[in-house]
Amino acid sequence: MNNHISNEILSLFESLLRAQLHVIRQLRKASGAPPKAEKTEESMSHMDIVHNILQQQGKPVHVNEIIVLAQKRFNVKLDKESLVSAITKRIKRHDRFIKTGPNTFSLLTRPFEEER
Repeated sequence: MNNHISNEILSLFESLLRAQLHVIRQLRKASGAPPKAEKTEESMSHMDIVHNILQQQGKPVHVNEIIVLAQKRFNVKLDKESLVSAITKRIKRHDRFIKTGPNTFSLLTRPFEEER
């Protein structure tokens, strides 16, 4: 199978799954069911911590600020070079993060296309 076609199919499936998850969360919220349990601080990876920080900030954040916030909120000391390397690898895979400036990162968001 052509690699280009398979990537398009994978992107389609990913979009469909994201849409389904969105609907499930909305139904859960509307029914009053409790949200799924959040990861505890002990079980969070460094990438989970970065994701949490970026989500809470709601805007692009410089790596130096991410490190400070990780120390304050999660009592975790992150190495700058390792962190930038790990985030950059995720960015190249189009996984969770985007780069918005020098050593500044935000969450990858893929808005759903409006129905035509």
